[in-house]
Amino acid sequence: MYLWLFPIVSLLLFLWFYLRDPRRTINGFLFNIFICSAGILSIIAAFESDQPFLKILAIIPIILIAVMLTIGVYALVIVLLLNARILIRKEGRKFSNYLTLLLGIGILLFIILTIIQPIRYLPKEIQILYPGVMFIFLYFLVNLFSFLSAYFLYQFNKSRYNQDFIIVLGSGLIRNQVPPLLANRINKAIEFYHKQEAVTSPPIIILSGGKGSDENLSEAEAMQAYAVDKGIPIEYTIKEDQSTNTYENMLFSKKIMDDLRGSSYNSIFSTNNFHLFRAGMYARLAGLSSHGIGAKTALYYWPNAMIREYIAVVVMNKKRHGIVIGIVLGLSLMGVLIQYLFK
Repeated sequence: MYLWLFPIVSLLLFLWFYLRDPRRTINGFLFNIFICSAGILSIIAAFESDQPFLKILAIIPIILIAVMLTIGVYALVIVLLLNARILIRKEGRKFSNYLTLLLGIGILLFIILTIIQPIRYLPKEIQILYPGVMFIFLYFLVNLFSFLSAYFLYQFNKSRYNQDFIIVLGSGLIRNQVPPLLANRINKAIEFYHKQEAVTSPPIIILSGGKGSDENLSEAEAMQAYAVDKGIPIEYTIKEDQSTNTYENMLFSKKIMDDLRGSSYNSIFSTNNFHLFRAGMYARLAGLSSHGIGAKTALYYWPNAMIREYIAVVVMNKKRHGIVIGIVLGLSLMGVLIQYLFK
């Protein structure tokens, strides 16, 4: 029974962190610990019970996990490769559209190397590095699942209709026009604007985006024209036309809101659903308590976008990841040196 303290404590920690701020990857890590530990203990309890029905139920997740670890990996590779083909055909041959293809090839190579095990042909001193490399791989695998769980949990945040501002995050223009991806963000903000307007005073929409080197006007100007064309009164829009990335979208918009209302206001931001969690992280870094509302994204675009989001989140925390990698590789190299000196 004492073992149940582990999932209980992990659940309490998860709730404490999540309720304080749902925009952190640690929320996904703690949630996964709770689910895994509670699941394992439930299966053990079912097998130790005298109820045949519970034992049958306990076998089902074991079978599902076994299938996922065998057939599921190969199915994932096929899905990623097919998705890459669809994405490239629909969105063009940009490097950012090859991420699912690269991941599919990477997983396939990992499977092949696991079967061949080329490490056994290397000198024994070098083989000592293998556990360190595998630990780093496991570290990023756990981090990936933590990110995905935190992203999933963040989707359940619902903004109240008491906002003073909605920040619409820019994503680039195409031939000085608002492209569909950006239009979805503005439309989501307009939808929220009308829903709040029906119950109280409407929020001010801040259109945030600067001018790119290949653009004749700022994103904010094009976005404002789009919103006004959709029926939003121009006096309920503000242009923020200096930002060049998501962090600056948040930071410069915060300055506008602070200048207008001081520190007493409610705000949210509008972006695509795949971008919600990372945008929330940038809002936290900028000192905003804002949460997001997400516009839907085409299903074929989602896998590639999520890979890009994860890479961006890793880069955001590169110092912490660099320390972990440095410690592991340092210990591995020390093991190689000791093996070499005392062989």
